[in-house]
Amino acid sequence: MFKILSKIVNGTKGAIVASLEGVTDISTTTINAVKKITVNTLKETGDLLKEGIQVPGAIVKGSLIGIGEIGSSVVKAVKGVVQGTIEGAMESGVEQNEAVKGIVSEALYSAKELGVDIGETAVSAVKGVVAGVTTVGGDSAKATFTAVKTILTVAQEFGDETLTQVKESLSESVKGAKDIISEFEK
Repeated sequence: MFKILSKIVNGTKGAIVASLEGVTDISTTTINAVKKITVNTLKETGDLLKEGIQVPGAIVKGSLIGIGEIGSSVVKAVKGVVQGTIEGAMESGVEQNEAVKGIVSEALYSAKELGVDIGETAVSAVKGVVAGVTTVGGDSAKATFTAVKTILTVAQEFGDETLTQVKESLSESVKGAKDIISEFEK
């Protein structure tokens, strides 16, 4: 399993670098490239990995590493990467809740690994989830709830300082996040 996921990360990284080199509209190109990679990868891996959230997570990681390699802002690309992965995963039959959890978790883990601001990443990830779920006709309110709860759980692993930063960022920038944070703290 690890070998397969490692191949997906590296393949995605290469595909993203190739897709974005020399492109002026990085945002739209990122969404479309990541969505295509997600659909194709899920088709190739079939039922073996469709149930899990690891394939979309590996695609997020590879995409963010690739974007960092070409010198683009990783934090600015998070929304597009998350949106494209959500769209591709859900169109390929991955259940919304599982897709959101896996994709958002990996966005935060990758951001930490790449030294990117976790608060900004959290906000961009939620916005990407909402845009992706809305595009494919999913439930954006449930997706927002799942994304924020998942982000808080992951941020908690990073320590109290990061958790506080993430709560502040989400409260300021994501509609409804304050209520979800209050519920999370109970």
